[in-house]
Amino acid sequence: MRILIATDAWHPQVNGVVRTLTSLARSAAALEADIAFLTPEGFPSFGLPTYPGLRVALPNRREISRRIEAAAPDAIHIATEGPIGWSVRAHCRRRKLAFTTSYTTRFPEYVEVRTSIPAGVGYAVLRHFHSAAAVTMVATASLRQELNARGFRRLGFWGRGVDTNLFTPDAPAALDLPRPIFMTMGRVAVEKNLEAFLALELPGSKVVIGEGPQRAELERRYPRAIFLGEKKGADLSSHLAAADVFVFPSRTDTFGVVQLEALACGTPVAAFPVTGPLDVIADHPVGALSEDLGEACIRALGMSRQACRDFAVERSWENSARQFIGNLTALQPSRSLRPTRPIASQTAVRG
Repeated sequence: MRILIATDAWHPQVNGVVRTLTSLARSAAALEADIAFLTPEGFPSFGLPTYPGLRVALPNRREISRRIEAAAPDAIHIATEGPIGWSVRAHCRRRKLAFTTSYTTRFPEYVEVRTSIPAGVGYAVLRHFHSAAAVTMVATASLRQELNARGFRRLGFWGRGVDTNLFTPDAPAALDLPRPIFMTMGRVAVEKNLEAFLALELPGSKVVIGEGPQRAELERRYPRAIFLGEKKGADLSSHLAAADVFVFPSRTDTFGVVQLEALACGTPVAAFPVTGPLDVIADHPVGALSEDLGEACIRALGMSRQACRDFAVERSWENSARQFIGNLTALQPSRSLRPTRPIASQTAVRG
């Protein structure tokens, strides 16, 4: 099966959407599915900022159509609601091609935090965007319930996974810091609610991994916190394994793949009881959820690191890829896109 995924979030960005799509493609190959990506690569951005965590490119209609036809997909999936997503949606609507979407980021809440635009306006826009999809995939049961209450329809399930070969408790980084070490990781931006973590009165050390527009401000306001910048691959894994508790302060993420990555490294999670943590952690003894985040951090300290690792091992990316492909296989939405004449190259769609 040949699948084309359109996404505004792509390398060199480091965020949950990019990590999810990269892991999906790798695991789907073992299931005889070939995934290509239509990304902002090759489109002008004119210096526009990323928001939030997306590279804002300005695609043109003709090139979008050319890339889709060159990919000759059996199925089209739109992963983000940015300019690339809207352009591919428009192409499919013009050609009367079915497609699927996924709801991965809470843009209405992000926009409301950064501007005066009410979240209700954002949800109206996203409801319109996803209403044209054959299926809109969501990562958790609670998010599906929430979106259904907001008028979204044709919602399907696509869970997330973790690479337990990369993320392991082995070889933790040697951090010369007072214990316990409370660590968080992600984009350093206002929507991640990092202040809820940094303002806590906790013993030991607070560590932040990641880059973003709020880093300089938070470093200035919280000089006792340790900001280590961006980490990737085995380096990231070793740092997560070195933490005593992984703190996930976000109230707006739809899932939070990094929770599973921390658990795979044997590190328990402390978070608010909101969508994402409620679905990942729930009442499993691998993390603590509370509206009092400081209390959750202290409670998580006593949890078994082996239990965390065992929990993560059961949640593989292969299972996630199987769910994703299953949603497409039942629809075969875009088979009519196979070209009647040969295309010289498909490299443009692989970003």
